[in-house]
Amino acid sequence: MLPSRDTLVTYPDGALDADTVVLHVAPADDGRIVVVTEATSFHPVDAAWPDQPADTGTLTAGAVELPVVDAVVAATDGTELFLGTDIPVRKGTEGWSFLVAHLVAGDAAIAEGDAVQVRADATARRALSIGHTACHAAALALNAALAGHWSKAAREDALGAPDFDGIAIASSRIVPNGSVDVYRLNKSLRRAGFDTASVAADGLGELAASVTSTIAEWAAAGATVRIDRDGDGLTDRRYWVAELPVGTASIACGGTHVGSLAELGDVRVEFEAGDDSGTPVLTMRTHAAPAR
Repeated sequence: MLPSRDTLVTYPDGALDADTVVLHVAPADDGRIVVVTEATSFHPVDAAWPDQPADTGTLTAGAVELPVVDAVVAATDGTELFLGTDIPVRKGTEGWSFLVAHLVAGDAAIAEGDAVQVRADATARRALSIGHTACHAAALALNAALAGHWSKAAREDALGAPDFDGIAIASSRIVPNGSVDVYRLNKSLRRAGFDTASVAADGLGELAASVTSTIAEWAAAGATVRIDRDGDGLTDRRYWVAELPVGTASIACGGTHVGSLAELGDVRVEFEAGDDSGTPVLTMRTHAAPAR
């Protein structure tokens, strides 16, 4: 039976385990099996903005433990299940339910109605949560460092600085204990009032030192982090909220995070100038070194 409401998700609260029931089992096109449960602690990858990879872990039904090969956002209108990039509608579309699809091996013995325990791997989760928290902190610190490069009023970030990250971002990828963010320094950014030439002229090393120093200051202050959310469903809005020394920052985010910037340990940011099909790009790599 295809679910008529969104999957209930517990990972925003940091949960690794969820005791639940299987609602739907179906073959995937690649020979694996799709398992949809009523609730899950598994963070799935979202094809619409695939910044954070899926959790790794297991589904346990009775005495049978099944490795979860992947977890993706899926959707259904009650007649068919669509996975990842095949989803034909936007989140929140009336009449559609958005789900976490757990992918397991094609010979897995699991059926609708089975009581199961979903378990996400703690080590992998923590590394990605550290990476995602570091990514947001670096974005805010970058915006602050580049605030003087704007000649026109621009959309502001959660701390009131011009939102270079939100305006110029081309892609963001969360990796264990870090992130890789790519920004387009294109004509539309220049028309918006950002002096792209001055970024390289001022020195990427100086920019990296400024961003790194700001994050270190926030981490030393023990800035706390939490996830606020409008509901328990997969598509209910969630927000990363950090109590920073310069104010409270709230950013819409569907990922997982640690509870404090102090958990990031030593953070280092580096920049690289490049080119993407003729468009200048700036790549920011953020590396966290949490205490063991």
